[in-house]
Amino acid sequence: MRILDLIYRKRNGEELSEEEIAHLVTGYNSGEVPDYQMAAFLMAVYFTNMSDKEVGAMTSAMLTSGEGIDLRDVGGVKVDKHSTGGVGDKTSLIAAPLAAAAGVTIPMISGRALGHTGGTLDKLESIPGFRTDLSLDEFRHQLTHVGFAVIGQSDQVTPADGKIYALRDATATIESTALIAASIMSKKLAASLDGLVLDVKVGSGAFIKKLIEARRLAQMMVAIARRANLRAQALITDMNQPLGYAVGNALEIMEVSQTLQNAGPTDLTRISLELAARMIYLGKAAKNLEDARKIAEEKLLDGAGYRKFKEVIQAQGGNPQVLDRFDLLPNATGVLEITTPRGGYVSAIDAELVGQAATLIGAGRDSKESEIDPAVGLILEVKVGQKVDAGGVLCRLYYTKEDRVEDASQSIEDAFRISAQAPEPRELILEVVS
Repeated sequence: MRILDLIYRKRNGEELSEEEIAHLVTGYNSGEVPDYQMAAFLMAVYFTNMSDKEVGAMTSAMLTSGEGIDLRDVGGVKVDKHSTGGVGDKTSLIAAPLAAAAGVTIPMISGRALGHTGGTLDKLESIPGFRTDLSLDEFRHQLTHVGFAVIGQSDQVTPADGKIYALRDATATIESTALIAASIMSKKLAASLDGLVLDVKVGSGAFIKKLIEARRLAQMMVAIARRANLRAQALITDMNQPLGYAVGNALEIMEVSQTLQNAGPTDLTRISLELAARMIYLGKAAKNLEDARKIAEEKLLDGAGYRKFKEVIQAQGGNPQVLDRFDLLPNATGVLEITTPRGGYVSAIDAELVGQAATLIGAGRDSKESEIDPAVGLILEVKVGQKVDAGGVLCRLYYTKEDRVEDASQSIEDAFRISAQAPEPRELILEVVS
């Protein structure tokens, strides 16, 4: 079958067969299908979408492009957590240590930055020496002895997803619900999981802007999990402003450390605790969700989650002292304060513009080949609902190169809305799909 014919048919909204999608994915993974043809196919999917059957076929094709991870010899109930991507979203690095401290085994297969959103692997790799390229034997060993390990795609684990993931980032095809679902679920089904918690972001800083589309994505992923006999729950959460205050890889590790010591932002702490509770419940470490919430809070207050994260850093080659001494992390060489010319209440912060600003100065990727600068990013000084005086600082931009700082600064200024009246508070957790 000709790849051109598959692109043509998908462009016209036709449904492709499981064999046709497998042929396309296998060919791209082997190098027989070039980037430009896969990019054309992804753009066709972006505009015409995929049926549930096609999403299932895409998931299966990416899953079988590598080896599955056999974790049957690893003890404990195995649960993972994944987010669809947001600005300042570092909840995986808070919720997972809390759940692991409660006795749940966490085999986490994570992704890298996409578009204006950060990636868990990139955040972890800002810790000097931290390895995300563990072999499968190392992964299993760490799960057995630590109870929590993090890896990404590799030549062994869903390699086709790794290649397509990077291409989506460089071709403006990230936001497709079908492609998001297939990418996430192929990684999750690669491991022998017992449970999965999904955080589906919706709003200006998410790839999904409308609640109805976020609900559809959540339902799609939960359905894929159910067909694979995997217990799954999805939270639909607000991403109309950055989560927490820090945006940028090393800066977010600092905020993770503060949050795990119960000194983090309210919004980040709340969502992380709820995600941890769901992981603890699916991990059968609590009889019901209410008990799971109590356990998650206990593991935060007594420092068990903080100690567990240090243990993971140590096991994967990093220096756990970075959580106590932030000077051991990459630090930017320049800082710019962005102020407001008028006083009032912060009525909105466009999270996408904030994410774009961080990407401009090197916290994200412009192309597949771009290297991330782990030191750069920004820290918000105010959040929605807070009052600010004229001349007050809205944000501090941390950079190492000056060439795009002005553009980033303008993006931040455009992101903030100042009003005379305080806005109505927004819900953080909008819906649960299970």
